[in-house]
Amino acid sequence: METTHDIVAKLWSLCHVLRDDGITYNEYVTELTYLLFLKMLAETGREERLPNGYRWSELAQREGLEQLDYYKRMLLDLGDAKKTTDSLVQAIFTDAQTRLRKPTNLKALTTSIDKLDWFSAREEGLGNLYEGLLEKNAAEKKSGAGQYFTPRPLIDCIVRVMKPQPGEVVQDPAAGTGGFLVAADRYIKDHTNDLFMLSQAQAFFQRNNAFTGGELVTDTHRLCMMNLMLHGIEGGVAHVDTLSPDGEAFGKADLILTNPPFGTKKGGGRPTRSDFSITADTSNKQLAFVEHIVRALKPGGRAAVVLPDNVLFEDNTGRRLRTWMMELCDLHTILRLPTGIFYAQGVKTNVLFLSRGKTDKANTKAVWVYDMRNNMPAFGKTRPLTVADFANFEACFGDNPLGNAVRQDQGEAGRFRCFTREQIAARNDNLDISWLRDTEADAEESLSEPEDIAAAIIGHLKAALEDIEALSDELEGEEEGTILPEAAE
Repeated sequence: METTHDIVAKLWSLCHVLRDDGITYNEYVTELTYLLFLKMLAETGREERLPNGYRWSELAQREGLEQLDYYKRMLLDLGDAKKTTDSLVQAIFTDAQTRLRKPTNLKALTTSIDKLDWFSAREEGLGNLYEGLLEKNAAEKKSGAGQYFTPRPLIDCIVRVMKPQPGEVVQDPAAGTGGFLVAADRYIKDHTNDLFMLSQAQAFFQRNNAFTGGELVTDTHRLCMMNLMLHGIEGGVAHVDTLSPDGEAFGKADLILTNPPFGTKKGGGRPTRSDFSITADTSNKQLAFVEHIVRALKPGGRAAVVLPDNVLFEDNTGRRLRTWMMELCDLHTILRLPTGIFYAQGVKTNVLFLSRGKTDKANTKAVWVYDMRNNMPAFGKTRPLTVADFANFEACFGDNPLGNAVRQDQGEAGRFRCFTREQIAARNDNLDISWLRDTEADAEESLSEPEDIAAAIIGHLKAALEDIEALSDELEGEEEGTILPEAAE
């Protein structure tokens, strides 16, 4: 009996078949998504979701140019609202087109997919199979997919400390491939015997209404919808720009888990949300997503968000946002993440844990900071991040998802420290707090894999470019806000 790992390895090996067609890794996963969706509906007896005449067996039995032509027509029709009524099928195949040019390559794919051990795949879970494929793609640096893929050990840690509950609305406004929502769903199912402990109405809510969010990139949204479907979650994630008016339509959430995109909006564009007041004039996407999160939380709701360092120290809009956030929310914990765990080695990131206050005044009394960055191994291909790496942080965080567990300040020699709101105000609300000796350079010197070394260099260049963009944005904002002497009169 094959394991999920074995099947993923076989699927991934098929990408070599497509190199002659000039297909990239990301395009390969998208191509596989179309084919796997059709095959999985056949394997699970759910082909009634497809229009008549569009079945896996009808595709697989064809040969040569006839098969390729049929496949191209199939993709167009399945994404056509006039021919397909199922909303999920439409989402998977919207604007779908194949990159395959050689009929022999399509035949190689359909034949290989048919030969997989589908009994074992169903036993271990088709969702686990697909997530394994997404993880493989994200780990392949040439694919560029890592920017949409948060490391699963980090996601699982965040979900464990935030403890999503049945009946709660869980939102990810930058859903990527759906990792946070899938992990939250898995956590709830693990604590409810796969929802069997819930009433029929409660189980229906979990499958159809519990998970919401948005994803802007078309191909990534496609992968997300496939991932959710294979984990028993119907819909929920819209193909929208959260920083546009569409983001206001998400509604309020009990729990927000997200890793927003880093950098600035293309072309320096600003958010177009009518409800934004703090970040309306910035092109910094991370700052705008923070404002969305604070506004989207229900009173008493909680959130965990992955953010780069510049959100913690950026002046002007950044400082106003942090001050506003700490008024409306209890920013109780910051986890300083090690470098090297994302696709860009030099990008320094954090997880901010906060809960929305019942009132809008003075909700943050103190911020606890856990430093997982300094005196840590050099993470990369030879030393991947694991669940065990977060054990000490989870113990320090405690069992209360609102950060109200009894905690112990470990002092200057420890990793976990408490800073009062007054101490932070004395720092001009700069939350980039570090006290341990910075050993990042030492850690990077121990990198041995060429891919890790290259990623570190690229990461530092990207980080420098983002700093320049942020400075340019600030200077532009200051120029726009300058009142000329003539105008003052």
